[in-house]
Amino acid sequence: MSVKIRLKRFGTKKRPYYRIVVMDSRAPRDGRTLDEVGLYHPIEAEGKQVVLKEDKIKEWLVKGAQPTATVKKLLNKQEIFIERSGS
Repeated sequence: MSVKIRLKRFGTKKRPYYRIVVMDSRAPRDGRTLDEVGLYHPIEAEGKQVVLKEDKIKEWLVKGAQPTATVKKLLNKQEIFIERSGS
């Protein structure tokens, strides 16, 4: 089973917010999750946009979960995800 760290969309039309979740890569965007590891609210002020559970994220990365491109950018901004050499 391939596991991804990706966004799950919530909110209303034109007012989205996202949960950063760990789920099977074959599951639909709003499908069943394995774990919730953070929140992303793009409409909020700059300092309040991202809330992450760093310990859970690092645990899932060690287990082999792959972040999507958007989540990787969010993690890099928070200095959590560092690109592995050779990957």
